[in-house]
Amino acid sequence: MKDLALILIEDGLLREEDYERLKKDSYTSGVPVSQVLEKSGLVEEEALAQAKAKFYNIPYIDIGGVAASPEALARLPESVATHYQAIPFGYDVKGNVLSVAMVNPLDLSAISFLEAKSGSKIKPHLGLASSLLEEIPVRYAQSLSAEVSQVLKETQEESLGKRVLDSKKIGEVIKEAPIAKIIATVLEFAVKARASDVHIEALEGHTRVRYRIDGILKEKLVLPKKVHDALVSRVKILSDLKIDERRVPQDGRFTFRTDDAEVDLRVSTLPTVDGEKVVMRLLRKSSNVPTLSDLGVRAAALKNLEESVRVPHGIILITGPTGSGKTTTLYSLLHILNTPKVNIVTLEDPVEYQMDGINQVQINVKAGLTFATGLRSFLRQDPNIIMVGEVRDNETANLAIQASLTGHLVFSTLHTNSASGALPRLLDMEAEPFLLASSITCVVAQRVVRKICENCREEYTPPPEGIEEIKRVLGPLYESYLASKGVTELKLFRGRKCDKCSDTGYSGRVGVFEVLKVNQKVSKLILERSPASIIEKAAVEDGMLLMQQDGYLKVLDGITTLEEVVRVAHT
Repeated sequence: MKDLALILIEDGLLREEDYERLKKDSYTSGVPVSQVLEKSGLVEEEALAQAKAKFYNIPYIDIGGVAASPEALARLPESVATHYQAIPFGYDVKGNVLSVAMVNPLDLSAISFLEAKSGSKIKPHLGLASSLLEEIPVRYAQSLSAEVSQVLKETQEESLGKRVLDSKKIGEVIKEAPIAKIIATVLEFAVKARASDVHIEALEGHTRVRYRIDGILKEKLVLPKKVHDALVSRVKILSDLKIDERRVPQDGRFTFRTDDAEVDLRVSTLPTVDGEKVVMRLLRKSSNVPTLSDLGVRAAALKNLEESVRVPHGIILITGPTGSGKTTTLYSLLHILNTPKVNIVTLEDPVEYQMDGINQVQINVKAGLTFATGLRSFLRQDPNIIMVGEVRDNETANLAIQASLTGHLVFSTLHTNSASGALPRLLDMEAEPFLLASSITCVVAQRVVRKICENCREEYTPPPEGIEEIKRVLGPLYESYLASKGVTELKLFRGRKCDKCSDTGYSGRVGVFEVLKVNQKVSKLILERSPASIIEKAAVEDGMLLMQQDGYLKVLDGITTLEEVVRVAHT
């Protein structure tokens, strides 16, 4: 144990005087120094485990950061894994080697039993006891191990490959219960985990499944490469796509039902070097439209936006990159205006929320229903309010302007980095400056950041460089904020990481916004074709809060972290 203690001391994890005290406690209690050290709390569990791995020359594994491998899990029953506190996480078919995370990788009798039970050579890794005990039931419940192992038993690699490539027999494979169950389980987990997207990717030696949760991709599953084509074909059948076409991208959609939810899935396939990639966007059917306050719009921005939607005509634009919550904000605005007194029509691709009292139309390019053609037809439907999913071209932009000038309130989205950047972008689409200045009412730019997990939220003192960054961005707002809270020292918040947030420190998302209300000054700048920087400066002078400023104020309020705002809204 002395050598291990020396490693801890050399790494700066244990003081010599503490080690001397531990030896005395060990002598007095008759308990080994190692156990006294573990119970003392002087060294964090993970740091101690890494030191042990270094001392025993055994690889250390953070099992929480490794995707589940059904092929590996299928080689050991859950009861055996629980008894020996061991999780198989990787399997080398060629060498018949099973990589296993263990609490005690030096237990030779346990390793011998695992080898006999699995029929494979065991490569032990040292893992945290707490992580292993938590992960065992989760992995065996969500791993798809039973389904995948069944597929592997029922089909040989060669025959499966041939059947998948043979379009006449492909239906036999994809309709088999194991393949269908794998896709169903993947989607069920996606719904439960609040994932927005599911990625099924073919890599050189395996297939991986990743979920986008709270805006971040997380690898959750590793599957054998031999089942990839069958899985893709199953998704294609559900989406009404051509299963024998692997050379070009395809798009489709289908509906998936669970016990307590119904989800529309937008499917996209893409041919890659190692096989077709599938991305499924989950669109939840919900009548619960969030309010602007729920989304994170506050103070002056909320007031300006609510005033803008009450104007009976004009254009309100929501800008931001893909996945920034633009459509959700549009629905929140429509929800405010949705009464029996007005006729609201929407043109979307796809329809993400189904709202009572609103005429919602889905884009169908194959049938000739585009944003431009749909918008032209809408004007003959006696609408009060029109929502166009996205301004993609010159024709749509000019039709939207014409609609607003003839007494309609028009909502739409645009892909720009800032609110001020939307106006020069529309001018680039050949919109006439005098028409644009007369029609645009308000432009909203937004991003989404992850919220700190309420279960493991803790206070901390930020480093000096973090405080300086906040001061730089907020300017006079910084001192105003401290004065309003009656504090002199800045304290921020972060998530410690816990089971409820899947060890991320975050749970849920909230928006950061900048709301540019078009006044006379901004209209004049539009007429002069001024660049975005000049328009933004004028808007800030008029009281507009920049996205990054809104984000940092949410940091000060303990809603999100400095790192999150820097990640999505750094300028």
